[in-house]
Amino acid sequence: EAFSRAPIFARVAGYVKSWHADIGASVKAGQLLAAIETPELDQQLHQARAELANVRASAELSAATAKRWTELLATGTVTRQVAEEKQGDYAAKRSQVTALQANVERFETLKRFSRVVAPFDGVVTARSTDVGALVNGGSTPGNELFVISDTKKLRVYVSVPQAHAAAIGQGAKATLKVPERPGRRYEATVQSLAQAINAASGSMLVQLAADNVGGELLPGGYVGVSFPLPAAAGTLTIPPSALLFDKAGLRVATVDAQGKVVLKAVTVARDTGALIEIATGLAAEDRVID
Repeated sequence: EAFSRAPIFARVAGYVKSWHADIGASVKAGQLLAAIETPELDQQLHQARAELANVRASAELSAATAKRWTELLATGTVTRQVAEEKQGDYAAKRSQVTALQANVERFETLKRFSRVVAPFDGVVTARSTDVGALVNGGSTPGNELFVISDTKKLRVYVSVPQAHAAAIGQGAKATLKVPERPGRRYEATVQSLAQAINAASGSMLVQLAADNVGGELLPGGYVGVSFPLPAAAGTLTIPPSALLFDKAGLRVATVDAQGKVVLKAVTVARDTGALIEIATGLAAEDRVID
């Protein structure tokens, strides 16, 4: 998977006026991907600005009135209650101005979302819109306009069998190979481990990170992962052809000191293909029949 992947949705409703990046295009953070026409939002913004201008004018008149009545109160011409009512009216008008100013700023912020931009440097891996398409604000799955992926670094997920989980730690190295580039090998590093065994598969999920500056590895693809796990000291190995498997289980035929065949039950630690590492059941001095 791409190290960073972001589906890009429209934040405002409208019509796609233009788009500027197709699939496979490299984009920079903040680069314009598409422009959206927002006729409804434009009218809402125009109305909000008109309401703000009206309330501001009313607040200025209220301020002048409150000032005059305060001056008259000092001369004793009017009552204190009437002067305080004028001051309260002015305070209410100021609150209305603040509320409508916030409403205008909200619409202006939404208007800026009519420019759909890339959130980070990456590659456009999907484009699902075209000029004239009607878009709605929201993040409903399937309605994304673009998908941006940072493919310079990839995450690789592999399920490691429980028998080998303890041998792999954070920072361990691994080798990757992909079917579309036979003969090529790529290095990866273990970044994190699930630290739990999946009961259904009997394996532990391991996440690796692989550099992909050249772009040879494709996100979403399948890879073969090889971990260089050295055999533990004193590990016994036998060829695969020496194993017997029947209703009695996994066994190995050996020859005892009297020259007679003895079948011994064994457990396998690891199968490397060319050799079988035996965990239990055999001793170093045993003579094994191949």
